[in-house]
Amino acid sequence: MLRDYLYKSILFVATFTLFNCGGSDSSESKEVLPPEVASLASPLKNEECNQGNVVSETESRVTFEWSNANNATSYTVVLENLISNTTQESVTSNTNTTIILLRNTPYSWYVVSKSNSTSETATSEKWHFYNAGEGITNYAPFPAEAINPRNSQTTGTTVTLEWEGMDIDNDITSYDVYLDTTNPPTQLQQADVTNITISDISLTADTAYYWMVITKDEAENTSKSQIFEFRTE
Repeated sequence: MLRDYLYKSILFVATFTLFNCGGSDSSESKEVLPPEVASLASPLKNEECNQGNVVSETESRVTFEWSNANNATSYTVVLENLISNTTQESVTSNTNTTIILLRNTPYSWYVVSKSNSTSETATSEKWHFYNAGEGITNYAPFPAEAINPRNSQTTGTTVTLEWEGMDIDNDITSYDVYLDTTNPPTQLQQADVTNITISDISLTADTAYYWMVITKDEAENTSKSQIFEFRTE
């Protein structure tokens, strides 16, 4: 009799424990959503006379603003000086930040949304603006950006060079394109190009090439792109 009682008691405890342990699934976890892309707000895209708050004859304090991105806990503002091709970053948990910049200088900027819950990020559109100085009536073009080949891309031996040119005054007249196997390139591939492509260039296989674009406008202002690189197969 005692043995039957003990057996039933042990069976009850085991059943109760199993029921409670099975009542929750520890493998279930809340879904982690990646951050979304922020929408840029200010400085405006291709803004020609952003002044900011003047700090000195050579610098001004510029405020950058963008929209709140869902699931983001922080943002990295990536800013590039388009004359020196130098980049600086500013990290914030807000949707704005203020940075001291050189006056009379073109810049590009974009925002990377980040989250503490995931390594995934989201990158906004890239905008350009001109941080104005005093007495400027015509602005130099923005440095051209490579579209094809992309930087560090591997291509075939027949290549079409394609780039993007931008000018606040909308008065670009032509481009000089340099292509060479040396860095920096000194060989003029074609002068006074009036479109944004040079097609069907025959190149040597298994060779590194460097190219850059000089943009010219009606006021005889010029801008030099960074040096782009690609390799043929």
